[in-house]
Amino acid sequence: MKPKSPIAKQRHCYFCANKIDEIDYKDTGLIRRFLSSFAKIVSRKRSGVCQKHQRQLANAVKRARIMALVPFVQR
Repeated sequence: MKPKSPIAKQRHCYFCANKIDEIDYKDTGLIRRFLSSFAKIVSRKRSGVCQKHQRQLANAVKRARIMALVPFVQR
């Protein structure tokens, strides 16, 4: 394991920084930014999104998948 650096980089939530209150499932460009190469939802630790927006993001991704705007699986 790596020791924690005393000068740890603070990540700020993308949505809080840009003052985005509600995440729209129809905005596929924004949603794809938070998906991995296998079309899985990226974790909070990796994306730097706050807990409130991570929940909204997960729901938006799930809705977009059902509406066939975002794929369930990437080959």
